[in-house]
Amino acid sequence: MSLEIAGLGGLIVLALSIWAIVNIIGSRASTGAKVLWTLFVLILPILGFIVWLIAGPRSSKALA
Repeated sequence: MSLEIAGLGGLIVLALSIWAIVNIIGSRASTGAKVLWTLFVLILPILGFIVWLIAGPRSSKALA
């Protein structure tokens, strides 16, 4: 039972990390900033995602 829960948690973390990386690449930040943010999210998935969510570069899409 706990293996299935851990697998689901890992899948959620993977999906959130992929979503963050896609948004980082689509942002207006410089290439260096994009690389650093991507590495941060890849190396520390949960902490990196939370920090990116709070302080990371925003998408280039305008919220009209």
